[in-house]
Amino acid sequence: MDAPNITAPLNFTLPPNFGKRPTDKALSVILVFLLLIIMLSLGCTMEFSKIKAHFWKPKGLAIALIAQYGIMPLTAFTLGKVFRLNNIEALAILVCGCSPGGTVSNVFSLAMKGDMNLSIVMTTCSTFFALGMMPLLLYIYSNGIYDGDLKDKVPYKGIVSSLVLVLIPCTIGIFLKAKRPQYVRYIKKGGMIIMLLLSVAITALSVINVGKSIRFVMTPHLLATSSLMPFIGFLLGYILSALFRLDGRCSRTVSMETGCQNVQLCSTILNVTFPPEVIGPLFFFPLLYMIFQLGEGVLLISIFRCYEKIKPSKDKTKMIYTAAATEEITPGALGNGTHKGEECSPCTAAPSPSGLDSGEKAIQCDQLEKAKDKRNTKEESFSSIGSSNYQN
Repeated sequence: MDAPNITAPLNFTLPPNFGKRPTDKALSVILVFLLLIIMLSLGCTMEFSKIKAHFWKPKGLAIALIAQYGIMPLTAFTLGKVFRLNNIEALAILVCGCSPGGTVSNVFSLAMKGDMNLSIVMTTCSTFFALGMMPLLLYIYSNGIYDGDLKDKVPYKGIVSSLVLVLIPCTIGIFLKAKRPQYVRYIKKGGMIIMLLLSVAITALSVINVGKSIRFVMTPHLLATSSLMPFIGFLLGYILSALFRLDGRCSRTVSMETGCQNVQLCSTILNVTFPPEVIGPLFFFPLLYMIFQLGEGVLLISIFRCYEKIKPSKDKTKMIYTAAATEEITPGALGNGTHKGEECSPCTAAPSPSGLDSGEKAIQCDQLEKAKDKRNTKEESFSSIGSSNYQN
C-alpha cells in the first residue's frame, strides 16, 4: 500500500478490538434493521405512476444527480484548500464529499414535505451511479493529495448491498399501498415507533463504541469544515433547483439529497484504505459530519415547519378574500336594489373586477335575486295594507 502524503505522524490508536466487539456487531445489525423499516415505511408513501413520471421526465432527477456529484465533491475539495488542510485531512473530507445520498436524506425529505417519489428515485440512482462516479471523482480530485490508487478502494459490494436494501423494502411498500392500502396506516405508525426506539439504541451504542475518541477529530479546521459542508450542500441544492424552476416540493427534496452524505460508505472506504496509525482520528470524521448533518437538517425542518404555521395557506387566503369581497359587494348591491316596476340588470359570468371567478359571482347573483324578490314581496305587502286602509 502506498503511503499518503502527510505532514506529521499521528499518535493515535483506536479502542481495543474496535469493530469486533459485541456492541459493534449489535450496532451493525440494528442499523440494517432500521434501514429496512425506514425504506418499507417510505415505500408506503410512494406511487408507481409518479415514479414512472420521474423517469419519463427526468428533469428533477438530472438536476439532483448534478447537485450530488457536482456540488459536494467540489465543495469538499474547495474547503480543503481554503482551510489549508494537510493531505490526509483533505483526503478524508474528499471521500466524504464523494459518498452520495443515504437514508437520512429520505427521512429529511419526508419531514420537509418533499416529493418522496423523487427522493427514493434519487437515492436509488445515485447509489447505482456511485459504482462508476465514485472511482472517477476520487481519481480526479485526489491527484496531488494521495499517491495511491483510490478507485480500487471503492467498496463495490457494499454499494450493491445498499442498493438492494433500498429497493426491496421500498418495492414491498409500494405494493402494499397499491394492493392493501388498509394496512399502510399501521405500517407507518409502527415504523415511526420502531424508528424512534432504534434511534435511542443506536445513539447509546455509538457513545459506548466511540467513547472519547471523537474528541481527537474536533479541531477548529475540521469542525468548521464538517459544519460548512452540509450547509453548503443544502443551500446550493435548493438554489440550483430554483434556477431550473422545479416546484417547492422537488426543490426541498433536491436540497436534502444534496446536503446529506452516506457516512457509512465513507467510513468503509477510509477503513479499507488506511490503517489506524496512518489515518489516525480522521477515521471518526464521517461521524463528526453526521452530527452536523443531523443538527442542521433538524434546524432547517424546524424553520420550515414554523414558516408553514405562520404563513396562511393559499386556500385559506382565498376563502378570506372571497368572504371580504362578498361583504363589500352585497350591501352595495342591496342598497341600490330595484323597486317595483324597475328592471334589474342580469348577472353574467363575466370576470369580476374584484378577482372573483364566474362560479362565485353566480352565487352572489343568486343571493341578490333572492334579496330583491324578498324586498319586492315586502313592498307589495305594505302597498296592499295601505290601500285596504284607504278604502276603509
